Amino acid sequence: MTQSAPPISRFPVPDLASLPEDIRQAIGKVAEKSGFIPNVFLALAHRPAEFRAFFAYHDALMDSDQGLGKAERELIVVATSGLNRCQYCVVAHGAILRIRARDPLIADQVAINWRKADLTERQRAMLSYAEKVALNAQEIGDEDHDALSDAGFSQDEIWDIGAIAAFFGMSNRLVNAGDIRPNDEFYMLGRE
Repeated sequence: MTQSAPPISRFPVPDLASLPEDIRQAIGKVAEKSGFIPNVFLALAHRPAEFRAFFAYHDALMDSDQGLGKAERELIVVATSGLNRCQYCVVAHGAILRIRARDPLIADQVAINWRKADLTERQRAMLSYAEKVALNAQEIGDEDHDALSDAGFSQDEIWDIGAIAAFFGMSNRLVNAGDIRPNDEFYMLGRE
């Protein structure tokens, strides 16, 4: 007797053929690039307007070639997702971080406790600020921005650190509320 796979979300997951053309194309591009469809795309597709808004902002933050590097952006996601206890985002973005940083260990270190991870002082300053945005944004003050400036971050990069931490705070909560499961394919990506 074989065990059936658990559902990828507690909410309806639409059939690809039933989705609007632009969403089918967006999902198709991701599937072509990664070799599979990440569950979050399917889970969020049941609300097309929200899918479009979510991924438009996600892509604006995570695909930018300005300022922060792609691996730095993923460091923020993995660290804040670990703090928010979001299994999906730690697993999925951990895979992306391992690939972008070319480091099979970094994602696990950062997800559990970024303070014990093998990071540069610049990365530590970045994640300290990201953590404060994720957990205690009301306490952010001049000293936080001064510390980032001292670490070499521009105003635009400081904005990006905060925006990524804030966006993934929302994403972590949405994914947790929907019980969205990470794809099995993510677990081994970037480890060898």
